[in-house]
Amino acid sequence: MDAAAVSQLLDDDIRAMLTEAPFTPISRETLEDARINRYSQVTGELSDRVSRSTITVPGPEGSPEVALRIHRPVESTESLPCIVWMHGGGLVLGNEEQDDPRFDRWCARHNMMAVSVGYRLSPETPYPGPIEDCYASLRYVADHAAELGVDLDRLGIGGASAGGGLAAALALLARDRGGPRIASQLLIYPMIDDRQVTESSSWDVPIWPPSSNAFGWTSYLGSAKGTERVSPYAAAARAGDVSELPHAIIIVGALDGFVDETIDYARRLNHAGVPVEFHLYPGAPHGFDALLPGSAVAGRARTDLGRWLGRQYGTRQ
Repeated sequence: MDAAAVSQLLDDDIRAMLTEAPFTPISRETLEDARINRYSQVTGELSDRVSRSTITVPGPEGSPEVALRIHRPVESTESLPCIVWMHGGGLVLGNEEQDDPRFDRWCARHNMMAVSVGYRLSPETPYPGPIEDCYASLRYVADHAAELGVDLDRLGIGGASAGGGLAAALALLARDRGGPRIASQLLIYPMIDDRQVTESSSWDVPIWPPSSNAFGWTSYLGSAKGTERVSPYAAAARAGDVSELPHAIIIVGALDGFVDETIDYARRLNHAGVPVEFHLYPGAPHGFDALLPGSAVAGRARTDLGRWLGRQYGTRQ
């Protein structure tokens, strides 16, 4: 599908927003500027109902410490359900603070905690560094649940885009290493297949076009990208066995280059007996809920996610 065809199918709100403020593709030449500016438009005034603190914890053996940004409702003193979160950014952008607005909504509304992981970025740190940072962070939260105030029975993981891909890989890694036990996984338009062989992966889509995707995966995997040398812990779509994974909610826009791989992963989880709630949003491109939050379709996604969070992480009745 070329850019003109995609534009005709875009949600009207989103088409107008992208016409006014288009997103520059990510490449080696644009990376430095994108790291400074890409997520500036998603920050805003934060709530006083949620506390935020950043700690550093041990990273993988022989690696630097990892920053964890902890969000918690101010008025809660009991152990809370918690989601360990991996931020988006194509494996090359972003940080543990960019989803503060998301957790301001979630933590206050659902009486839950969130721990956002400041994993190392590629190309400076290729695979397996970032996923091992995420595993070390999950391990830390589980091992220190009592002091952090985490209800281990309701410890989940999640992420958006590259973070969704890391979350999917983390679920596989935790299963295969025998823990920590994960109650659920929240995958928002996850980046899970480096091969770029689906039809949608070639579409000329806004926000995260094929060239940006190729740059992100190459930064992470180097010359292994697209070959049989890639581990499922790097690209979860590679996993041969997706059974015995945490139940999931998966969302994606119909005009996201990841839509085919996301639908296929949801299908495979379902066939393997993993409970899956799946949402496909017509007219929505990649990153629509966070980068274009004023659109009506982003509002629908927030409602769907909120309902799921209320069931999975909300206060016990």
